[in-house]
Amino acid sequence: MSRDVSNAELQLLRPDHAPALLAFEEENRAYFAASIPDRGDAYFREFAALHSARLAEQEAGICFFHVLVDDAGEVLGRVNLIDVADGSAELGYRVAERAAGQGLATRAVRQVRELAATAYGLTELRAVTTYDNPASRAVLARAGFVATGDIRLDGRPGTGYVLSL
Repeated sequence: MSRDVSNAELQLLRPDHAPALLAFEEENRAYFAASIPDRGDAYFREFAALHSARLAEQEAGICFFHVLVDDAGEVLGRVNLIDVADGSAELGYRVAERAAGQGLATRAVRQVRELAATAYGLTELRAVTTYDNPASRAVLARAGFVATGDIRLDGRPGTGYVLSL
């Protein structure tokens, strides 16, 4: 079931996001695994430690993790910039199944693209997606990413993308 996501707010990951973020990942695990590599059972077992590690990486400027939060505090999506180095980072994102198809991913990726250029001082973003994920390919195209060539992601064929900021 879809829901109105127009009021979802992009927020930089904080310690207090942990419960809602874990719920988001658990509720959408099968949905995500249909189009992207599964995080694996260890991710869920060790979530508290992983969340703390992600916050430490963010504090060090290695990564920037963002969540999309609705008015009730529920996480509807996430957009991450990882492996930040030399003015570049890799973009990754996922949106809850019940919030899909409403433009939330495109809006969030565009917001993070602007943060990457302004707040984080980046000059390039990279992304990858599989061929069997047309929604993700469409989001990247709408956000201005350009295909760079074939890749394999967890054994599945796909495309790499780049965006100069």
